[in-house]
Amino acid sequence: MVGVTVLLFAMLGLASPDFLTFANLSNLATQIAPIVIVGVAMTFVITSGQIDLSVGSTIAFVAAISAELLVAGLDSSLVIVLGVLAGAGWGLVNGWLAAYNNIPPFIVTLATMSIIRGVALLRTEGFSVPIDNRLLLAQIGSTDVLGFSIAAWLALVVAVIGAILLNHTRFGQYVTGIGSNEESVRRAGVNTRRVKMFALVLTGAMAGLAGLLIAARLGSGSANSAEAFELTVIAAVVLGGTNLFGGRGTIVGTVIGAVITGAIANGLTLLGMSPFLTPIITGCVLILAIWLNLRGRDIAQLTGHLLGRRE
Repeated sequence: MVGVTVLLFAMLGLASPDFLTFANLSNLATQIAPIVIVGVAMTFVITSGQIDLSVGSTIAFVAAISAELLVAGLDSSLVIVLGVLAGAGWGLVNGWLAAYNNIPPFIVTLATMSIIRGVALLRTEGFSVPIDNRLLLAQIGSTDVLGFSIAAWLALVVAVIGAILLNHTRFGQYVTGIGSNEESVRRAGVNTRRVKMFALVLTGAMAGLAGLLIAARLGSGSANSAEAFELTVIAAVVLGGTNLFGGRGTIVGTVIGAVITGAIANGLTLLGMSPFLTPIITGCVLILAIWLNLRGRDIAQLTGHLLGRRE
């Protein structure tokens, strides 16, 4: 995937002189920040053998409700905390229904995807809620540090913490083990239900954070934001090498997958192509990623066999 990323950047750089400029790369980092933040958490969910389709709706809910709270006069610091907690709350609902009531996560999050966005739409009646640019949350969306947005730096911090958590903690080992063989992990004395629920809570919390960052960048909160966001996140995670059926996950791969999906959308915009091509290409990339995910071992064995014969 690193090779694919380099090749993609080279092709887009040749096609559009503006693509490899610092200004555009900084803009690209800001664009993919929410994908990275939610993708890191989604890596834990998919590695544990689950899925979360409600992240886009959670982002929209937090963005819209946070903007309303700011209009009502609440302090930005409190709204930020409440936004993350609201996302975690929806994740807790998903986790409780999936882990403790044995409802497949696909069905649970498919249902809550509709419910969460529906609540946000009902509350705001579909209108965007503006955020005063003098407030702290709005300033977070417009402030740069060393040429990169605060959202980009937060995405980097989340990715580093996620990598440590997945690769160097018991929780990460439990998540990987549950995805590989949940019964064996349960018999070893691990509360697998709690681990699976916490993975979904983590995804909800990160979706809440992403919702705050998107609202801050746009200067408003909308219940219509982050449409099909879950498709992009899942594409990034699976493209990065996380096994769609659990048991293997990689945070670095997720970041690379986010860069690839973001670069495609960014490059199409710079080339003046229709923005409606983006979801089509993202869907095609997701299919290709799943195919490679399923056939990767066979391809690797075939390549090794051919190289062995040449030697």
